[in-house]
Amino acid sequence: MNCNTQNAKIKSITEKTLIVGIDVGSETHYARAFDWRNIEFSKKPFAFSNDEAGFASFKAWLEDIKEKFGKTIVLPGMEPTGHYWFNLGAFLQDNGMKPVHVNPHHVHKSKELDDNNPSKDPKTIAALVNEGRFNYPYIPTGVYAEIRSLYGLQVMTQEALIRVKNRIARWLSIYFPEYKDVYRSCDAISGVMVLKVCPLPADIVMLGADGVNKIWRDAKLRAAGMKRARPLVEAAKHSVGSTESPEAAKYEMELLLGDYEVYTKRLEELTEKIEVKLEEIPYVDKLLEIKGVGKKTVSGLIAEIGDISRFDNPKQIQKLAGYAIVACSSGKHKGESHISYRGRKRLRYVLYEAAISLIGQNAEFKEIHRYYLTRQNNPLKKMESVIAVACKALRVFYAILTKGVSYDGKFMLESIRYPENQVLGNRIAA
Repeated sequence: MNCNTQNAKIKSITEKTLIVGIDVGSETHYARAFDWRNIEFSKKPFAFSNDEAGFASFKAWLEDIKEKFGKTIVLPGMEPTGHYWFNLGAFLQDNGMKPVHVNPHHVHKSKELDDNNPSKDPKTIAALVNEGRFNYPYIPTGVYAEIRSLYGLQVMTQEALIRVKNRIARWLSIYFPEYKDVYRSCDAISGVMVLKVCPLPADIVMLGADGVNKIWRDAKLRAAGMKRARPLVEAAKHSVGSTESPEAAKYEMELLLGDYEVYTKRLEELTEKIEVKLEEIPYVDKLLEIKGVGKKTVSGLIAEIGDISRFDNPKQIQKLAGYAIVACSSGKHKGESHISYRGRKRLRYVLYEAAISLIGQNAEFKEIHRYYLTRQNNPLKKMESVIAVACKALRVFYAILTKGVSYDGKFMLESIRYPENQVLGNRIAA
């Protein structure tokens, strides 16, 4: 049953429903209670603190209103203001009150209908809930909560690692700009080994090609030798890098390389932990059998959507990712359609990266991409085709994770409806 449509949400609100609008704050929350006709039961906003005593007083306040006005169901609505709603949401869920979310943008626009007073936030939120303009937040539990938390840490660590690499590149452009002529990347293994011992060009010249090569030999690094050591020393001899504050420059590089090692090791540990947790998800092994789909894609997918069985169809996940198609039209004007971009940004990125990988490595998805680009009627642009492939991949992922079927590329191609006489690969699709 599809319970995510606006009609279904409105039907779920009855005469026995107590609608509660909650303005979430960092330390204090404010609530107002209404019935299904937007008649308010609370004389003024009820303030309660973000702690155990505050939650208990809020529950007692709700129970009193329920008993006084004969309500049996409580529907609490709130804005997803950062992380401040997490504890309150968990409390409500544990006490049999399923919280719902309203869009902050909708709240801001709806307040303009009144006097735009911030104290009206709980009332505006309750009115949007009563109109069915809300979403059911997903609070993952068990292994899904573990994967989401670990994936969040992985993303933060990756971002921190990128910042450190950018700072290393900045340091090199100031003190040793010729380094990029020898190494394409600032974090090349052999290059990092040298920078640990002698980061400045003058130190590398003093060490010489034999000394540089000895660093690699002592570390038993096979990928580097005299052919790499000589160009590095030669570049150091002709370096135009800054020679000011050499001691501070060396110390800065020492700190940067230390941070680089810490974040690199942490990223490896988080990746291992996520891979172990993925083994507990049903049918993940079947997903990894698809050529072009790796553990990075699967971990990102599971972390962002959680338990996939909670969705009635893949279109709901497509909408969650911001890949729903919206039309830009008004009256007789018909503009170009585009994706909504409303949804989980990380999920959209994961599906996009998966599409790029599938187009490059998977023959069936590569053929679908070629078809979208060259079909006779309404051929797509390259980026449009990649998004279409991402949505197709999502439907395949959904079928595998919900039904436990194995990937069949030939069946996938044959199940697509092509226009008559459209050339597909080496055959004509009928």
